[in-house]
Amino acid sequence: MNYLSVENISKNYADKVLFDSISFGIDQGQKIALVARNGSGKTSLLNCLLGFDVPDSGNIVFRKEIKVGYLKQEENFDGELSILDTVFETNNKVLNLIKEYELCLNDPDKQERSMEIFEEISDLDAWNTENEIREILAKLELHDMRQKVKLLSGGQKRRLALAKVLIEHPDVLVLDEPTNHLDLDMIEWLEGYISQSSITLFMVTHDRYFLERVCDEIFELDNGNLYKYRGSYSYYLEKREERYANEQQVIDKAKNLFKKELDWMRRQPKARGTKSKARQEAFYDVKKVAHQNIDEKEVSINVKMERLGGKILELHNVSKSFDDKVILDKFSYTFKRKERVGLVGANGAGKSTLLNLITENMKPDTGKIVTGETIVYGYYHQSGLQLKEDKRVVDVIKDIAEYLPMAGGKKLTATQLLDKFLFPPKTHYLNVSKLSGGERKRLYLLTILMKNPNFLILDEPTNDLDIFTLQVLEDYLVSFQGCLIVVTHDRYFMNKIVDHLFVLDGEGGIDDVIGNYQKYREFKKEREAAKRKESKVKNKVLASSSKDTKVKIKKKLSYNEQYEFTALDKEIPELETKKNELSAKLNASGVAYEEVKKVSAELTKLVAELDKKTERWMELAEFA
Repeated sequence: MNYLSVENISKNYADKVLFDSISFGIDQGQKIALVARNGSGKTSLLNCLLGFDVPDSGNIVFRKEIKVGYLKQEENFDGELSILDTVFETNNKVLNLIKEYELCLNDPDKQERSMEIFEEISDLDAWNTENEIREILAKLELHDMRQKVKLLSGGQKRRLALAKVLIEHPDVLVLDEPTNHLDLDMIEWLEGYISQSSITLFMVTHDRYFLERVCDEIFELDNGNLYKYRGSYSYYLEKREERYANEQQVIDKAKNLFKKELDWMRRQPKARGTKSKARQEAFYDVKKVAHQNIDEKEVSINVKMERLGGKILELHNVSKSFDDKVILDKFSYTFKRKERVGLVGANGAGKSTLLNLITENMKPDTGKIVTGETIVYGYYHQSGLQLKEDKRVVDVIKDIAEYLPMAGGKKLTATQLLDKFLFPPKTHYLNVSKLSGGERKRLYLLTILMKNPNFLILDEPTNDLDIFTLQVLEDYLVSFQGCLIVVTHDRYFMNKIVDHLFVLDGEGGIDDVIGNYQKYREFKKEREAAKRKESKVKNKVLASSSKDTKVKIKKKLSYNEQYEFTALDKEIPELETKKNELSAKLNASGVAYEEVKKVSAELTKLVAELDKKTERWMELAEFA
């Protein structure tokens, strides 16, 4: 079933062609990823599809009554609303019922209304929806449903926006960079969730593992044209290189023909005959093709950086806490030359805190951090750099340095570095205000590299960078001769760049795992298995201890107390069984309201009796 048809749409921005007469469709269950360089028109295309903008020409037609859910890169929520109110801010009848049910559960005056809602939800067979909502919120770590949005961090707001769009169950999911601000566990859960065959997806993402595992078709927007590749990300890479090779052959032929035709044009008088005019028109077509350029995606920048001395960076028994939250507990480590470390941990585990301690933007509570005299840090922050809107792109780089010293005495100028990182010459003299969000992040990254650091610290450098820029950055870092610490949720990037990982457990501990992301996953599985085993052993010990305690208690109780205690031992399990039977009956679908009311009253009375008898059993169990 076709959900969306896009026919010959075009869009220009000033004198720049974003897309020209492109057409495509989205069918039910299809999962499509849109890739393009920053500034190529991805956001403009999404805005046209969703009705926030209109194409200059062409048609966009959604099937009637199709509901579209859109995850923006930035969402403006009402800060005074709670997470609960924000998630259920919808016209969906089922979601509104579940919201009201959640509110009634904690209000003693609304118990009768809660039973009415219970019946409505059962009639709609919507309890699975309620369970799914709880799973989504739990996986995205949004636990306190009554917390106000204004108290959430930027990452939490992003996860709230994702939860909201998933919970609404639209017919078509449109996601713009869905993995931003998610930790690795969340990303893997999201992969599994949206891989369901029932979900129709149109997505923009730079996460290459996500592309590989989720999408069945890749659209590439390049120089105004849309290229379609039916297959995974790896298939797309293979076919894209074939396309580049074919296009280069066409350009090479056009260049040879252009030289001949240019010579003819110079020798010819002003065209008067029909054949001459046609040849002149053909000449300009050939010229257009001959002057195309297939940009190389790889970069080799052998920078002559500041030398590293014998002492690089040492951490001695470093501790850091915020109130009762322990971030680091007596952590020690000595960095060596060319070390490449990835920081891994859940949100809030302390990754950014460790980076701020290393760069002396924060002081440790105890311990000492010693930085070598030759160290020149380059620190890329998540928050980015505030760039002056009226400043030209090339001047932003030149204000830091005119050139980078290269090996062999060569120099790489500011404009050459911009070219290497996929800023075409026509963008060098644009004002910063004309750049897209991703282009600004890329420019900020270049301001860090232009300082020629010998110790790079990159905190989520992959956010908002397109996959083409990521390839360039990866190639630069592979040849980088200094030390590197990187925080990233991009598993592909991490696998290619780091040699070992610092895994922060969120309780002050750090494990050093040799290897890349795959090794980290193996390490985590082993640790979780060990925890489960340890938990089972503890439970067995507690159970054994409880039996021993019962024996001791029975010996010290009076005859009547012993008789009562033995009776309670039999009665309590029977009451528990009856409670479970009533609960199952209450949760069964198709139960009449009067019956629900009767069972609910019986259950309430039974729970009170069970609590009373359990409390008495505990009193007797404490007698010596």
